Parts: sequence; structure tokens; C-alpha cells
Amino acid sequence: MRHVRATLSFLLAAAFFALLPSSLSFAQAPAAPAPVQNSPMGLPIPPPGPGGGISPLVDKLPEASLTDPLLHFTPVTDETLRDPQPGDWLTWRRTYDDTGFSPLKQINRSNVGTLHVAWAFSLPNGPNEGTPLVHDGVLFLQSYGDRVQAFDAATGDILWQYARELPQGITIGVKRNISIYGNLVLLATSDSHLVALNVKNGHIVWDHEVADYKEFRMTGGPLVVKGKVIIGTVGRAPGGDYIAAFDTETGNEAWRFYTIARPGEPGGDSWNGLPLEKRNGASVWTAGSYDSALNLVFFGPGQTYDTGPLLHPVHQPGITTESLYTDTTLALNPDTGKLAWFFQHVPNDQWDLDWAFEREVIKVPVGGVEKKLVVTGGKVAIFDALDAETGKYAFSIDLGLQNVFTAIDPKTGAKAVNPEVVPGDGKPHTVCPHAGGARNWLATSYNAETGNLYVPLVENCMDLIPSREGDRTNLSTGVHWALRPRPGSDGKYGRVEAINLKTRKVVWTDRQRAPITTAMLATAGGIVFGGSFDRWIRAYDDSNGNVLWETRLNDVPNSCPITYSVNGKQYVAVVVGNGASLASTWPVLVPEIHNPPDRSSTLWVFELPEKDAARNKAAR
Repeated sequence: MRHVRATLSFLLAAAFFALLPSSLSFAQAPAAPAPVQNSPMGLPIPPPGPGGGISPLVDKLPEASLTDPLLHFTPVTDETLRDPQPGDWLTWRRTYDDTGFSPLKQINRSNVGTLHVAWAFSLPNGPNEGTPLVHDGVLFLQSYGDRVQAFDAATGDILWQYARELPQGITIGVKRNISIYGNLVLLATSDSHLVALNVKNGHIVWDHEVADYKEFRMTGGPLVVKGKVIIGTVGRAPGGDYIAAFDTETGNEAWRFYTIARPGEPGGDSWNGLPLEKRNGASVWTAGSYDSALNLVFFGPGQTYDTGPLLHPVHQPGITTESLYTDTTLALNPDTGKLAWFFQHVPNDQWDLDWAFEREVIKVPVGGVEKKLVVTGGKVAIFDALDAETGKYAFSIDLGLQNVFTAIDPKTGAKAVNPEVVPGDGKPHTVCPHAGGARNWLATSYNAETGNLYVPLVENCMDLIPSREGDRTNLSTGVHWALRPRPGSDGKYGRVEAINLKTRKVVWTDRQRAPITTAMLATAGGIVFGGSFDRWIRAYDDSNGNVLWETRLNDVPNSCPITYSVNGKQYVAVVVGNGASLASTWPVLVPEIHNPPDRSSTLWVFELPEKDAARNKAAR
């Protein structure tokens, strides 16, 4: 079944959207009429242009009847977010627990091979890591250049577009998700603002500057909890990054939590004696997760950008090099921003191997007792499980793609560092994985019914090579990194792995030449979707990893696939848009893969043939 392929009919939308004003509702903002000139017979002369405009001899155009799902759009409430409708995709990973799982099963193992294009839409050219959101038959998506579009999720008809007017010369950043709350679409912008749009027309409701865009960015999108928009920053500014909450009605800041511990506060002595202005990093790369029963949000700051000052301890009483809260799971009260607990996965990260990705809230048996855990994996493809209420360590699963840690304490989760890979001694070191990670922000997906966690992976390593004095380096310990295959590699880099969290064993592994470049999407239909650098998107049998369907896209899928339903019909959507940092890391490993040089971006939506969809709808 591996070579079952669907023929794509690439549907190009009009490129004139690049010229639209900052917010346009197509039904409400017709173009201004051209000046009227009359012919010798007294009839208006059609305006110039290849079409000549509508003839003045036509009394009235026949009207088209179009459905507008926005007319029936219902506000997204706290209850809606806690328990979304099966056919909706309301947050970055669909639900607050970040599991990225859909209960839809109209598309299943028996019919997924018949998937074909339902509709497609050309997006602004450029890198695109955006995740579509769907509610009440309306699909929302943020794209390159800070454009947000609303679509009829069944037909692909565009309903409105918002285009951000950005400062001249600004670096445009990728955005991974938006949020919907009440009648608002909430988004972060490249000029470090948080913006609320009217869900019905894309008009700005409020616009709040979060930070100076010259120092901070926001790539992971907002999380909305009980009327607060919570988002983290990314940047190298002195003093580090932070997580902040804003009122959804006004945009006013409610609280702020700094992801680098302050001197004189708990954890403040963990920076090797550095003053605050010499500490940086702990960026927040993805949206947080939330557990309503515990009333806790979970975030994961990354590493510091200045590793050199932490390499050699100062050996002063009470001073450590742990560098809190880098590579840490933070549990915060969403009402106040107060820290409930934390767990640092890697103290003093000297390799840029962040532990900064999704925090899934999962119920798993531990010692024969079901417990609610926070499960998260870092770039080294080790997954740590923590008690969601207290942060107490439960267990770890190492997928065997790293050589940085030689042992994990079964009681505390503390990791023993391999001394052979520590930089700063003037010698080259081979470290697995590369700083791009055996895994990265591309999220896993968890099926609670089977207990399987589906993980997108890339097999790789790096050589840390000492630099000459005065050279600019990747790490401030004086080394450059360079990508390389794993020792003994067979040239297959892409890897999808299913791990059972109940047994803590690998269920299946699928390996291929091209690196995996999307998140995983698991569904109740027994399917796992994922895509790769060679422009293929595939559907795997979730029980054994067999490929049941695959089709090639027009560019690299570099985002999170989703699935949703409208009027009883299930769809699968994925955004393509090459060029972001992760997809730009791997090409040197696979030089024979040639992707479009112009970095186009498209939203693809797939469906079953009518007969298969109708048959499965009737069976339900």
C-alpha cells in the first residue's frame, strides 16, 4: 500500500491578496466605482482594462447564492475550550491537554487510501508553520507577513482577511498558532504586539504592544484560559524572556512570570554568580497546555544563548550553574502567574538541546495506579513524565538517539552527563543529536485509548569544532556546530516512532530517507498523519506503522496537520511553506531532494469521495 498515490489538482487562488488593505471583509467592502464617462449615445463608457467591465446595457447581474458559516458562528467559551465538539480544532493541539488527537473516525484504515483534494488555497509566499483552527465550519489561519484569513472550511471560500501593517525593515517571523475566544481571533505579530480581531470580519478590536520587537519575538502562539491570553516571548535580551497574561476584553497585562530566575529570588543563585543583565535566553517556543481540574498551565522555556559563563563553576557557597528556569517544565497558576512547581530536565545545557516543546497532560498507570502526568520530550528524544499536580518525577523513556546522557536516576530523573561531549576543552566532539534536535517543536500525538505516543524524529548528530580566536561561534564556549549523520548511518534520517506509555516500549518504527518535518496527528480512525522534507504527506496505520496513503504536495509541509468535520463530513488539512529554521537545517543531509526555490505556501484540505463519506456517516 506504500505507493498508493492521489493525484493533486493544484488550485491556485488569486495573488492579488498581497495587495489587500489591512482588514477586508469581502462582502462589506466593495471597490470604489471608476469615474463615469458617457458615449455620444449617452451610455456610460466601460472602464479601461482587458475585461472592459460590465456592459452598461446589462440591467442586473444574476445573483449567486453563497452560504456564510459566520452567520451561525457561536462564541467560544471556557466550557467550549475545556470540551470541544469532536469536529472542531480549537487550540494549537486541539485540546487543552496538548495531545493532538482527534476523536473523528469517518476517515479510517479501510478508506484513507481514497483521500483526494477537497480544496486548496495559495497563501502568502514564505515560511509557514501555522496551525489552522476550526469552529462552526469556519477555518482560521495566520500566515507569513502576519496575515490572518477566515475560510468556509467546507468549500475553501475566503470570508475575510487581515493583513498587518509592519514597520519598515522588520524581520518577519513565523507563527505557530492563533487562538479563538468569545468572538475574537487572537494573534501575535512580528512587531511583538498581541492583537484581537472581530471573528466576523477581521477588524481590530484591540492592539497591545507586548514587547520591543527589536529585543523580543513571539513564535509560539497564545493560550487562552478563563479570559486571559497567555503567551511567552523569544529573544536574547539581557535578563531573559518571560510569560505574560493579558485580559481578553481589553488587552491589558494581568501578570508576568520571568523565565530566568532573578537574583535574590528562588533559583536566583543558579547562574554561576552572573548579574541579571548577563543572563539571557529561556525562550518560550510553543503555546502552553492547561489542566482545568488542577487550574495549572504548563510551559517549557528553552536554553540560554550564552553557555560559556556557565561552563566552569565559580565555586562560591550557594552558587550553582543550573541556570533556572532553562530547559524546565513550569506549572503556573493562570489567575495569578504564581509558580506552583517546576522540574528542570537539563541543568546547564551546554549544547543548545532545548526541552522546550509541548507539555501533554496524560493519565498513565504508574506502579499500578493511574496518575495524571505531564509528559514532554526534549531535543535529545528523552521523554520525562512528571506528576501534574506536584511535579514529582515519575519515569523517563530514552529513544536511543543521543549520547549526551549516560544514565537517568530512576527516583529523581537527574541525568548523568557524558564527559566526552562537554565542549570548551579545545577539542572537537561528536554530539548526538545536532542542535536541530532528534525532535523539535513539531509536536507528538497521543491516543489515550491505545496508550501510544506518536513521535516525529530525525536521526542526526553534530560535530562541535573549536573556533579560532575572535571568530563568531554557535556556542559561546568557542565552538561551531556542523551537521553529520549518526555513526554507521544507512542514510535514512526520517523516523516516526510509536511508543506505548503504559508499557514504556516501542510499538513500531518507520524509517525513511527524508527528514520528518511535521507534527503527528492521530485519530480515532486508527490513522496517524505526518509529512516530510521531500513534500510527501502520509497516513500510517496507528497499530503497525504501515503506510496506507501518501500524496505529494507542492512544497514542504512544516506545520501541524489537523482534522475537522463540517456537516458530518471529515476533512484533513495541512499547511506547506518551506524556509523556517527547522526545515532549513536538514537539506545538506539529503542534497538530492530539490524543493521549490521560491518557497511557496499553500493550505491543502483533503476529503473522502462522496460515496465513502456517506457510507461511513450512515454507519455511525
